[in-house]
Amino acid sequence: MTAPGDSTDTRIPVTVLTGYLGAGKTTLLNRLLSELVGKSYAVIVNEFGDIGIDGDLIDPGEEELIELSSGCICCVVRGDLIRTLRNLLRERPNLDGIIIETTGLANPSPVIQTMVIDQVIGVQCRLDSVLCVVDAVNIAEQLRHGKDAADQIAFSDHLVLNKVDDARVPLAEIEVLLRGNNPFAPVTRVNRADVAATDILDRRGFELERVEYRLEPIEDDHDHDHNHIDATGIANVSLSSFEAMDGDRLEEWLKDLLGRFGTDILRTKGIVSVAGEDRKLVLQAVNMMLEGDFVGDWGDDTRVSRLVFIGRNLNRDMLETGFLLCRKTAPELA
Repeated sequence: MTAPGDSTDTRIPVTVLTGYLGAGKTTLLNRLLSELVGKSYAVIVNEFGDIGIDGDLIDPGEEELIELSSGCICCVVRGDLIRTLRNLLRERPNLDGIIIETTGLANPSPVIQTMVIDQVIGVQCRLDSVLCVVDAVNIAEQLRHGKDAADQIAFSDHLVLNKVDDARVPLAEIEVLLRGNNPFAPVTRVNRADVAATDILDRRGFELERVEYRLEPIEDDHDHDHNHIDATGIANVSLSSFEAMDGDRLEEWLKDLLGRFGTDILRTKGIVSVAGEDRKLVLQAVNMMLEGDFVGDWGDDTRVSRLVFIGRNLNRDMLETGFLLCRKTAPELA
């Protein structure tokens, strides 16, 4: 299967840079800006505390640098972020792109949700990618002692594994840890955050058309995997069915499920065969924010529905039971 081609979406792409403290986000951002000569980008830097430090370390060149220093972007700053983006779009509606660098303690989920919830921003901007810079030297320890690093990895669609020459454990073992927290995101190995802008920007990592390309093929009916990382509590549950689904039941079940457990279910992705429909239904969610659409015909492809959940406290039996009850042939509950 090949990756889908470029979309006709002309909204301004927004790239979010996340990663734990000291991973190399600011170094990566400076490398990006040095390659964006002649482009019109705005950079939003989130500081934790009233006195900004990272802003002094960034060389924006001709780009506009905006600092948010009233707190972590995942809580206090969310209102500031919305106001900043709205003002920016009003003053510079023809930007080539926006880059948001979050503090090393931030969960990127609220930034992702902002692109969906705020209609003013959503009309003019699209979330292009959430890139997590991972410190190859310290990531194993970070995953053992807190959930911040794990959440940043889980919400991202691209992982840049930095400082690989200095890693104290085999890189293959580190990538096993990363895939346990996020089986979808590709991993790019680098030193000194040396990765080309063309490999980071305009990836269209959150487009529905990309979901099928990222999901691994499943061979067995009702197959499921449950990979657990003890220290972080993050697991992924994969479900599948060769029987067509009832679209209304599936939508109702997912909305109820994410409404009740969305704080624990970090990411959801899936491709669904809907009864009576020749097109593929593609779904994705960040916490309780669900979106879906039909993106292409099944054609000669095997019609198998696949759904993957990433999160904490996942009850595999409950998820599988609910999923299979959405089959068209399943009995309706009273």
